[in-house]
Amino acid sequence: MLALPEKTVCEFFAGIGLVHEGLRPGGWRCVYAGDIDPKKHDMHRGHYGASDLFHEGDIWNTAEVLERIAVPPALATASFPCTDMSLAGKRRGLAGAQSGALFGFLQVLEALAEERPRMVLLENVPGFLTSHGGEDFAVAVHELADLGYWLDAFLGDARWFVPQSRPRMFVVGYHESILGPPLAIRRESPEWFAVDDAWQQAVRRSGKMRPVNLLRAIQRTELPTGWATVDAGCPPQRQYELADFLDADDAQPWWDAVETDRHVAMMSPRHAREVESLVDDPRRVTLLTAFRRVREGQQRMEVRFDGVAGCLRTPRGGSAKQIVLAAGRGQLRLRWMTPREYARLQGAPDYTLPGNTIQALFGFGDAVCVPAIRWIDEHMLTPVWDGAVERAAQPPVSRRPTVVAVGGSC
Repeated sequence: MLALPEKTVCEFFAGIGLVHEGLRPGGWRCVYAGDIDPKKHDMHRGHYGASDLFHEGDIWNTAEVLERIAVPPALATASFPCTDMSLAGKRRGLAGAQSGALFGFLQVLEALAEERPRMVLLENVPGFLTSHGGEDFAVAVHELADLGYWLDAFLGDARWFVPQSRPRMFVVGYHESILGPPLAIRRESPEWFAVDDAWQQAVRRSGKMRPVNLLRAIQRTELPTGWATVDAGCPPQRQYELADFLDADDAQPWWDAVETDRHVAMMSPRHAREVESLVDDPRRVTLLTAFRRVREGQQRMEVRFDGVAGCLRTPRGGSAKQIVLAAGRGQLRLRWMTPREYARLQGAPDYTLPGNTIQALFGFGDAVCVPAIRWIDEHMLTPVWDGAVERAAQPPVSRRPTVVAVGGSC
């Protein structure tokens, strides 16, 4: 086993720093944070303070990136751009200019050579799995495997932790130098879900984290290393109320009657009836969220009634901005969701906000859900790291030469 570095992390495509925010409780120390966006750098600086650790630059400038990584990382994270994996990006996938930046990250890993991180964590939208018929996912995991990583892949959703629907695809790479308990290695077996296969049993217990299409992708993807996982089960569904994350007081920027009526007119008849029934409730005020959508050439305001906010997104046009509704006690009030509410729904309620609202919405809309990252660390990354550290601390096994007795005459 190669000598292990300290419990350090390099956060690539760092944005406003929420991946590290989720890792900090586990004792991870950030030694590099990189992003090309100056506005996200500004938010990062506003919350964490000015630091030489932040590199505002292009991931493709490998030499410049390596120069800024002064301490070998144990972990590298990459929330690479999702634009080209989505419909908005016309599904260009890894061939797109933005999502293709993943290859810049892989180039940095390769250049790190013997100082390559022992673990890697990728994060993107679920479309990463299906982009270009699954070819983009296959290319990415093969590239990581060629660098010596054993792979795991799973889906996570912010709604398991906070009232925000935000499904995400995660890929974890474990370098071959740290293989060992608690990692379970997938063995070649003609039977899918064999009862005596630890990897398969762990995957079965993960349930909702590995849907059928992901299992099929794993099954058909043969790697030069292999697949490995931790038997972590699934995150329990936390109990919460959307009202604990949104504000209903009079100080909020509620719209005037004209703007409110304009949006009410955008609701479908069914949604209008359901909202009206909530308005008529004399006992309480219910908080809801909505998005504007174009359906069959007509603009609609689509309301969620399941107690969960929609996925936070960057505010590129009115359709991407989320609306808050407060209905009850004979009144209906509407407004745009605020940056502080975005922060709460990303699990970072105390994050220092910039003065510019749009800048804040962009920063959080492109970020990760903090408690989701914390769960991954607590149940996967840190247990594997602790196991590797424990094995590295054990004295080498002494191998005595075998003594062969040669018999003589009595």
